[in-house]
Amino acid sequence: MSLPEIRPYPLPGAAELPAGRVGWRPDPARAALLVHDMQRYFLAPYAGAPVPEVTANTARLAGTARERGIPVFYTAQPGRQDPADRGLLTEFWGDGIGAVIDADPRAADIVDALAPAGSDTVLTKWRYSAFQRSTFAEQLAALGRDQLLITGVYAHIGCQTTAVEAFMRDVQPFLVADAVADFSRGHHDRTCAYVAQRCGVVTTTADALAALSAPTPAGAVR
Repeated sequence: MSLPEIRPYPLPGAAELPAGRVGWRPDPARAALLVHDMQRYFLAPYAGAPVPEVTANTARLAGTARERGIPVFYTAQPGRQDPADRGLLTEFWGDGIGAVIDADPRAADIVDALAPAGSDTVLTKWRYSAFQRSTFAEQLAALGRDQLLITGVYAHIGCQTTAVEAFMRDVQPFLVADAVADFSRGHHDRTCAYVAQRCGVVTTTADALAALSAPTPAGAVR
């Protein structure tokens, strides 16, 4: 199965987000930002919205994170994967980026508007969750970070799975609803509802920026 053609859809507004179960708020002394799979291959199926807005919102979050000394992580799948490394993904999604890498040598690249800075960390992505077969959990722990803001694609696959695994590792996940994109508005909304009710907080770029820009308490470790 290849990726579907994704028709344009509007992002949910703040008033449309589902009610949550917890009152967590991003803390600049505790948070890390994840830019999930924003590679040319994964964005190619979109015929416009919501990718430009998602990209712009993610860039704003990344810029603020860097200014505040908040770690920024990326995930990126390799362009060519050994079948043993790709595993069961092949049965669901075919060869993925490897199927198009000869025609588009930049298919595995993170889009230019979100190019990682020298201080950022790029994790090799092997499975839906960013934590699988990576040192992500260990790096977060070493940095004293127990909150994770999640942006990127696709919301109901890797973003949601990463949020669930973060929760199970006692890392508070925040899904930034207008900084993620999905196969459709229906998929997008169902992901927001699941995260809000089962494992995390669903927030907006504006609210996340406001929280991350708050003054760091005296004596807090950054």
